[in-house]
Amino acid sequence: MEPATVRVKLLRDGARLPTRATDLASGFDLSACIEAPVTVGNRPVLVPTGIALEIPPGIDAQVRPRSGLARKGVLCTFGTIDADYRGELLVTLYTIAPGIEHVVEPGDRIAQLVLGVLAPAGFELAHDLSPTARGAGGHGSTGR
Repeated sequence: MEPATVRVKLLRDGARLPTRATDLASGFDLSACIEAPVTVGNRPVLVPTGIALEIPPGIDAQVRPRSGLARKGVLCTFGTIDADYRGELLVTLYTIAPGIEHVVEPGDRIAQLVLGVLAPAGFELAHDLSPTARGAGGHGSTGR
């Protein structure tokens, strides 16, 4: 399979291309493109990255939290970037509890962009579904 190419437009000074921290990292770090520090608390804050993406059709692009920030109680919302979206990539950051604050500085790595291949799929209306041992059991029904 040929590697996919995601085109990136830098929208303003200070914007950075997504980069892998190591050769084997699955995610590409996204950086804050802000003029001044932003304080994040337990209410969602949109942090701009200063980039817009052109994601090829058939590629799934997801924004995910960075583990180093998560360890400090700072998360981003999971997000999907559709192949037809051309606006600025914004990352929604928040802290997991009152009393935790985090200051985002210009250029800080704030989230990861993870790319995958979309499964070709469609939906078909069915009157019945094939039976399984689990059946309709969910939300802890397997005992774990």
